[in-house]
Amino acid sequence: MADHQMYDRPLSMRPRVVKLGVKKDQRISLIGLDEPDFTRDLEATGASISRRLRRESDIIFFYVRNPSELERLAELRRYIKPNGAIWVLRRKGKGAAIKDVDVIEAGLAARMVDNKIVAFSEELAAMRVVIRLVDR
Repeated sequence: MADHQMYDRPLSMRPRVVKLGVKKDQRISLIGLDEPDFTRDLEATGASISRRLRRESDIIFFYVRNPSELERLAELRRYIKPNGAIWVLRRKGKGAAIKDVDVIEAGLAARMVDNKIVAFSEELAAMRVVIRLVDR
């Protein structure tokens, strides 16, 4: 399917990688995330995928299991381009160890702001944090 056809669909019908803003030739780092279907979808976009942190990443997908891992946002921030993003992935639901407010607060502590939320999967929520405009 052509790129323009994916973007012409209603948001709820767009592929997950489109909702997450992944584009051809982007540098993507996957940290703590092992989802083979998602990795295949990323590869199909033509993005360059790494399971290690890479400088000048366009996007980092960072899966956190407990609130203390959110402290890594300040470190990860150094690995994205000024206009790049970190998608913080976490379990969702009533018993989730990490809430939206935890991600928001950790982002602010790392001089970042949240600007988008996506249902990554049935089990995971994703919140995008970016470098504040004043710091770019």
